[in-house]
Parts: sequence; C-alpha cells; structure tokens
Amino acid sequence: MNRRTAIWSVTLFGAGGLFADDKQPKKLSNAELEKLLEDEKNLFFLDVREPKEIEELGSYQGYVNIPMSQLESRLGELPKDRPILTA
Repeated sequence: MNRRTAIWSVTLFGAGGLFADDKQPKKLSNAELEKLLEDEKNLFFLDVREPKEIEELGSYQGYVNIPMSQLESRLGELPKDRPILTA
C-alpha cells in the first residue's frame, strides 16, 4: 500500500512546534503533509489500528503498529525528538 495515497486522515504529534496553540495534536492539510513527507526520515510513522483491522485492510510500509488499546501502556516506545504521524 502506498503511504502517499493510502492515508485518509492524519494527525501530527511531536516536536518542532508542530502542535496547535493549545498543545493539542495538529490536523494537517494535504499541502502540509506533502511538505513533511519530503523528509520522511525525520518522522515516526505510527499505525494505531487493532490487529484485526490490519489483517483485514493491510498495513502501511514503514509504520510501527501500536494498537490504540495498548497505546497508553506503550508510550515509552514513542520518540520524543521527532514528530509522530498517525494513520
């Protein structure tokens, strides 16, 4: 699955002033996403879908899967030094 065509909605968490003013995750426009994807090495790609969803729909190449139901207990696995792009 091609990451550039498969992402329907993305949210960005993380470093570098990419949060909205109130420190909430920022919804990205298509143009903002394209700009970020130009330098993919600086992003952490996170797939928060459950295993059954991935089994049915497939995964995105390069994404790390931490299901939403496990996210709180696995926060230590997320980088603190770069933006996290979720799908």
